[in-house]
Amino acid sequence: MSLRSAIASARPTTPAFIAIAVFSVGLGLAGLHAKLSEPAENLRLAANADLVERIGLTDLALFTEARYTRHPSMADLHTAFQDHPASFEHFPSGIFVPPPTGLASGTLSTSIEDLSQ
Repeated sequence: MSLRSAIASARPTTPAFIAIAVFSVGLGLAGLHAKLSEPAENLRLAANADLVERIGLTDLALFTEARYTRHPSMADLHTAFQDHPASFEHFPSGIFVPPPTGLASGTLSTSIEDLSQ
């Protein structure tokens, strides 16, 4: 039996099962790679944490688009509405940054106690 006739006589679900098997093997290999590279990754993370502490970096820069999404803890409360109070969000990452907690309560304050929350 030739390869061409074997492929022609294969059941319709055979390619699907082959694809599932290939993807399962790939997923297993990805998990194995993650497990084997864990010690080196832990060393790299420890070195990065040491670097952040020595240099005194600010918090994590989450997005690269606007200044109020890059460093949410350092943003002004009105920065997202700098063009107009009712303007639409310019940047897609703005939907992932929640509004300040004081905004939901209906009161905005600049006291030290409120800003530390």
